[in-house]
Amino acid sequence: MAVSELAKKQCVPCKGGTPPLAGKELDRLLGQLDNQWRVVDGHHLEKEYKFPNFLDALAFTNRVGEIAEAQGHHPDIHLTWGKVRLTIWTHSINGLSESDFILAAKADVAL
Repeated sequence: MAVSELAKKQCVPCKGGTPPLAGKELDRLLGQLDNQWRVVDGHHLEKEYKFPNFLDALAFTNRVGEIAEAQGHHPDIHLTWGKVRLTIWTHSINGLSESDFILAAKADVAL
């Protein structure tokens, strides 16, 4: 998978009081991600990845964890046999920021 422009950026801490992204800005950033990502209720990003077994899913989870720690931005990760679901949003603003899209793009590179 080619590295997107978003994946080349770094997550930036968001301060409370910053309004979450909405409308055309959400659409613009979502358009830069793999088409399996979706914005849920204008609040968070979600994508499910499928793997042939548990070990591959776990290895991906660990790679995403390393990226998240390096970026200081942490997704919710749901790991099951052959599947990993990522849910990403900025907790301090209770919605989406550009950093959420950056982390999503970096997760796709971790495949």
